[in-house]
Amino acid sequence: MDLFIQQVLAGLANGAIYAGVALAVVMIYQAIDHFNFAQGEMAMFSTYIAWAMLNGGLPYWLAFVATVVVSFLGGLALERIVFKPIQNAPALSHVIVFIGLLAIFNSMAGFIWEFTIKPFPSPFPSAPLFGNTLIGTHQVGMIGVTLIMLALIWVFFRYTDTGLAMRAAAANPDSARLVGVRVGWMLALGWGLAAAIGAVAGMLIAPVVFLEPNMMAGILLYGFAGAIVGGANSPAGAVLGGFLVGVIENLLGTFVPWIGNELKLSVALVLIIVVLVVRPSGLMGQRVVSRV
Repeated sequence: MDLFIQQVLAGLANGAIYAGVALAVVMIYQAIDHFNFAQGEMAMFSTYIAWAMLNGGLPYWLAFVATVVVSFLGGLALERIVFKPIQNAPALSHVIVFIGLLAIFNSMAGFIWEFTIKPFPSPFPSAPLFGNTLIGTHQVGMIGVTLIMLALIWVFFRYTDTGLAMRAAAANPDSARLVGVRVGWMLALGWGLAAAIGAVAGMLIAPVVFLEPNMMAGILLYGFAGAIVGGANSPAGAVLGGFLVGVIENLLGTFVPWIGNELKLSVALVLIIVVLVVRPSGLMGQRVVSRV
């Protein structure tokens, strides 16, 4: 029983990582109806910016806030410069650009900061929380930060004029334009928020997996799985899906002998396929009905 509880807690800790990435993925999906394959590399690049600030002598939380702001502005600029000109291009063009951005961010990070593995500090104490050795303090902190981000996003979209305008622009751009919503800028804000959320996720992930240009490769797939399981158009669903993916893959890897650690990544792929076949909208996503 202790092993089961330990693996569930470890799964929740991993799930907090996946939930943060899934949340960023969903923010982009709500804006453009596509998954951003460069989301992980954007988060990695933002984490390198935070690392550079920390090495420059900035206190952790000042570097944290500065990185979130820089990432937000970078995401907004990326939408204005790269994606606005191809807004009406075929979906395949968007996918190719995403893959190109993935390669560019990965190569730039290696060129600027080299491909060597670097330690990244945790903002949370190293001592066990309340003497509990089943889950680390950093893991508890990751879960808490992920839930706080979800709460802030919920408040933003529900109670602010900008959040309501972003929801309207994502749901029905033509009608939103008729009531004066600047749809293009709402999409850009969605990109900025996704980049900022990804930066937070990257800074929380780096102390666990260490900092290097390829650190987000597998984690992004888990993030996609979390977004699809929970619902690609639901931020709350993305967080729920991320936690579920973390717990499921941890339990299967521990208690199903032929899976082990080697096939854990395959669990995410199987979950994606099963959900897309059985319930494409995910657990909390809204079904999209098109009139033909």
